[in-house]
Amino acid sequence: VSPTADSMNALHTGGAAIAVVLDGTPVPLPDSQVLGGFRVNADSNVFTVPATGTYMVSYRIRTTTALRMSSQVLRNGEPLSGSTFSPAAAVSDYTATVFAALSAGDTLELQLFGLAGTAALQDGNGAGLTVIRLA
Repeated sequence: VSPTADSMNALHTGGAAIAVVLDGTPVPLPDSQVLGGFRVNADSNVFTVPATGTYMVSYRIRTTTALRMSSQVLRNGEPLSGSTFSPAAAVSDYTATVFAALSAGDTLELQLFGLAGTAALQDGNGAGLTVIRLA
């Protein structure tokens, strides 16, 4: 099996208001899902890794206004090392790319946190998560 056969991409394209809580709120990614072996829950916010390997995990979240909040990917409910983006000032573009050793059955979840308020995603490509198996 080619490493890239175990890869996925999922987007949120319709724009949405997400009620963010300080401890964290998952970002749903219900649109344009290309799952390549990954499984997704009914809420389109938790993705299950199909095979053990080294993966590139990349995300981008775009909001309609600059906000002072943070973003990250959770692996099995804990922050994935290097995926947390905590800007010093309000921004409208949140992004990170990391390489990680993931195991079959691990779960990944894109999350916003550190704001008690609403984040409005941009229309088009408001949020996306890409996970590509490299080896």
